[in-house]
Amino acid sequence: MSTEEHPTPDRTPDPAPQGTAPRSLAEALRARDDASLSALLRTRPDLITPVPTDLTQLATRAGTRASVVRALERLDRFALQTAEALAVASDPAARDELLALLAGDDNDPAVTAAFPHALGTLREQALVWGPDDRLRLVRTARELLAPSPQHPSPTGLGPTVAEATAGMSPGRIQEIVAEAGLPTTHDSVSAVASLTALFTDRSRMSALLDTAPAEAVDVLSRLVWGPPYGQVTADPARHLRWLIDRGLLLPTAPGTVVLPREVALHLRAGRAHRVTEPVAPAVEAARTHRPQVVDSAAAGQAYTALATVEELLKDWHEGGPAVLRAGGLSVRDLKRTAVALDVAEPIAAFWVELAYAAGLLASDGEADERYAATPAYDEWLERPAAERWATLTSAWLAATRTAGLIGGRDTKDRTLSALGPGLDRSAAPEVRHRVLALLATLPEGAAATPDSVLAHLQWERPLRGDRSAAEDLRARLARWTLSESELLGVTGRGALSAQGRALLGLPSASARESGARAPSGPGDKLPAHKHHRPAVEAPLSETPRSPAEQAAAVAHAARLLAPLLPEPLDHVLLQADLTAVAPGPLERPLADTLGVLADVESKGGATVYRFTPGSVRRALDAGRSASDLHAFLAAHSRTPVPQPLAYLIDDVARRHGHLRIGAASAYVRCDDDALLSEILADKRSQGLRLRRLAPTVLAALADPAALLEGLRSMGFAPAAESAEGDVLITRAHAHRTPPRSAPVPVPDGPPVPDATLLGAAVRAIRAGDLASTTPRKDTQAPAPGNSELPRTSSAETLATMQAAVMTGEAVWIGYVNAEGAASQRVIAPIRVEGGFVTAYDHTADEVRTYPLHRVTGVAELADDQP
Repeated sequence: MSTEEHPTPDRTPDPAPQGTAPRSLAEALRARDDASLSALLRTRPDLITPVPTDLTQLATRAGTRASVVRALERLDRFALQTAEALAVASDPAARDELLALLAGDDNDPAVTAAFPHALGTLREQALVWGPDDRLRLVRTARELLAPSPQHPSPTGLGPTVAEATAGMSPGRIQEIVAEAGLPTTHDSVSAVASLTALFTDRSRMSALLDTAPAEAVDVLSRLVWGPPYGQVTADPARHLRWLIDRGLLLPTAPGTVVLPREVALHLRAGRAHRVTEPVAPAVEAARTHRPQVVDSAAAGQAYTALATVEELLKDWHEGGPAVLRAGGLSVRDLKRTAVALDVAEPIAAFWVELAYAAGLLASDGEADERYAATPAYDEWLERPAAERWATLTSAWLAATRTAGLIGGRDTKDRTLSALGPGLDRSAAPEVRHRVLALLATLPEGAAATPDSVLAHLQWERPLRGDRSAAEDLRARLARWTLSESELLGVTGRGALSAQGRALLGLPSASARESGARAPSGPGDKLPAHKHHRPAVEAPLSETPRSPAEQAAAVAHAARLLAPLLPEPLDHVLLQADLTAVAPGPLERPLADTLGVLADVESKGGATVYRFTPGSVRRALDAGRSASDLHAFLAAHSRTPVPQPLAYLIDDVARRHGHLRIGAASAYVRCDDDALLSEILADKRSQGLRLRRLAPTVLAALADPAALLEGLRSMGFAPAAESAEGDVLITRAHAHRTPPRSAPVPVPDGPPVPDATLLGAAVRAIRAGDLASTTPRKDTQAPAPGNSELPRTSSAETLATMQAAVMTGEAVWIGYVNAEGAASQRVIAPIRVEGGFVTAYDHTADEVRTYPLHRVTGVAELADDQP
């Protein structure tokens, strides 16, 4: 159900047993059924960590400060306003009184419609208890909603007339009653009641204010919405004296007056809040595109995302940047990565963090610790493109590490670095899901305005008090989600794509009706999508999906994306300017070989590769021969191999390996002594410190790698050789980390329990409550200071147990376990033998065996108990 919709009845009625109102929250919980208790534990999972022993302990835990704070922070704005109104109502308050504080004198229909849902939410979460005529707010919630001890009203209302006049002399009260035009009474109580009745009577109060000076009305208007306190001098002005004499301002301390609550509510037209917000702000559409345009744009972004992650890890193929001592990536290395990916630094940080979250990137853990791809990356590369995208997207949705924080400062004023500590924000997954869910409320193809999304999120989680930092974080998380979802292809042109809806478990008409493949070349076209109805307004269920359901949603999203991704190509187009054009993604063997033989010159819809002497030499160094390269190009080119390219390969191959370099420190040998003489005569070789050892051998003081680089820079094409004189084939060495698992998200509190855990917890709480509240027959009175556990002798314990086996009745026992912890239990004995009693334990809801010597005592249950 959408947050804008509200059912008419309360979700969790709180009936009182036998027609009487519960006297405590524990009694109110005891009157609930199992479904209502399960709903409470589902919405407040911290209450079953660990499982309470009985309902009294559950009620106590539900009233603790930490638990109530968490519950209040998860209320939407109107539910919070309902709790605030109950905090300023009488205690206990009637349902109609609470509704009047929210709807006002004009009985706002929107408030009236939303009120049952809000009150039901507060009851379900055990923040409010009691029947409709005696509603009570949990005391801890009342304290937490107060802005400060000096101003306890969360809505800016002052104390009631009765509270403000509690310390006033009877004579002064009678003077106020007389000035207000009321008859004097014989006691202060009736006088205060008469004054209160005047202030709560709309017609008489309006008549009184019609006679007030204009300056007095202006003073009231400044105090009406709070704070309700003001300062006055010992000799107040005439208009202030008029207000004080009639009790419209009451003194609370020397020089301080307060606006009574009844007067403020009259001036507010009965409302507790200046603006009551029963309905969430609507998510507005900024623009609308055809669904097929959105899906195509999102698929293009998805393909770019895969290519970017591959390029990142290819750049770190032989070992990436070093790990900082404090952990993370240095600013310089992040800049280098951004240049290599041709993106801005914040975008590069996002891709680095995404690869890390997906388990494709980690530190190698060696002495000279560096970042590198994990073995999972090689497995990831072998999977279909749509499945690779699903891996990235599911990791992004669940990750608590937040790339947008990189470059900022932590609480100790230290810079937050990519892949470093301090980037986890437990609210990130929830915000991502909510942003996508809000986009799903719009018709397919519609992009939302960011401001309307932020306004809706703020209504759903209206953080209270001085929480500007947390509120700003949620807003920034929402904005980052909008941009990151576009980068990943979850959205296209700002609108949720078909695969994005599938990730949320929503059906998509456009996805069902389109089974076309995305264009793989300039001439291909996608079929038009049909028009379809808007998406439903309930984007996500409040019940979290199981891992199996989430995996099914991700797999479905991948299936929807697969036809929209371009098919890998097995060919390129060779051109006369020593370039090759790949009109789409290439099959992996072709892409890998071409990446060695040529340099990438430009990317985009088509990738342009350029052949250079250096790139051809790189392929020859990798063990390819000239004939291999000619055959490769001829087999994978849709155009004839240009003559300049063939000449380039032959020329580099002819000179490749003519010079041989080995370790002396290093030497150069060549059968052509004229060529060695040419090298010695070249002034550029002076830094290599060469000298002739033989007509065909030169020795150098430089190491072999420096000698290779130096001669190549002079235009020669030397080849390295082994100690046996064989040519060394140099291939890129793939550096991989040991097996690494993806980082575990930091949870935002206890996880929401599943149905199995909820059922077991409710049974355990019920059984424990039965053991602690069931009446028992009188036993020997315990000595003063002893525990309340039953105390019987060993013979009495054995006899009572044997009798219970024969009659099939349940008994109450005291039991001390091996650790010395005492407890009380209700059991139904089944068998007594060998010093043990086997019984069905109602507390644990299972059959257990207890040593009789650990049973401190036994008592029969009262006759009126089952």
